[in-house]
Amino acid sequence: MYKAIAANKRNTFLIMAVFVGIISAIGYIVSIFYGNTSITWWVIGAAAVYALIQYFAAGALAVAMTGAHEIQKRDNPRLYRVVENLSITLGMPMPKVYIIEDPAPNAFATGRDPKHAIVAATTGLIDIMDDRELAAVMAHEMGHVQNYDIRVSMIAFGLVSAIGILSDFVIRMLFFGGDNRNSNPLILVIGIVVIILAPIVAAIVQMAISRQREYLADATGAMTTRDSDGMASALGKLQMYGKPMQKQQSATAQLFISNPLKPGFFSKLFSSHPPLEDRIKRLRDNASKF
Repeated sequence: MYKAIAANKRNTFLIMAVFVGIISAIGYIVSIFYGNTSITWWVIGAAAVYALIQYFAAGALAVAMTGAHEIQKRDNPRLYRVVENLSITLGMPMPKVYIIEDPAPNAFATGRDPKHAIVAATTGLIDIMDDRELAAVMAHEMGHVQNYDIRVSMIAFGLVSAIGILSDFVIRMLFFGGDNRNSNPLILVIGIVVIILAPIVAAIVQMAISRQREYLADATGAMTTRDSDGMASALGKLQMYGKPMQKQQSATAQLFISNPLKPGFFSKLFSSHPPLEDRIKRLRDNASKF
């Protein structure tokens, strides 16, 4: 199991490198088009600055987009104590605890590091989970914090947003950038194809990162509670009672333990989560190893 966790971490870093390659490709196309190689570095720098801003702001933005509100122990002692006990068990700082008023069972974690972490659960999740299952779900979310998945997610979110903005900006430059452009039509066609495909590829890569991190958080949560059956039972309830959340945002979908969006035609390709049945099977198959 530890080997699987290490492999997932390595795969995530490799996937993240793809983002740098996509941004560099956009910059290189523009550099060729305008005959100025320094543009590539300006594009990379601008994308890095934008991703950095997103890194610090995305946690607060995610909370606002989901409609979550912070609670104290007196507001919901059951949920708060579960998170508090997990923090003590893991030797981690106590994250801020939020609740989302939504009947769809779900939960998420966000923030840039364990000292600035947020964990949240919907009222629907709290209602249907028994204490054992609620502990498993929140251990999953604390696993995201412990493994710094929240940081990876924030960086990925920032880079995907940067690639989308860059692509839109560069398309405008290619068509309306003046008369000093490279007149080679092949360069124009290649550039347009790359820039149109870049946000799509980036979104697919972002979803791949999220799927890897969900498997890892399931394993980490099971190891924290020493109760893989409890985790599997919680995922089974999510599979049975799961439904789209009232406030659906594709930008924050990857943060949740279960996909909060309505399924669509390309839902499997662009899904931010592996199938719940696969996650349950992994937990069952590795129960003796936790």
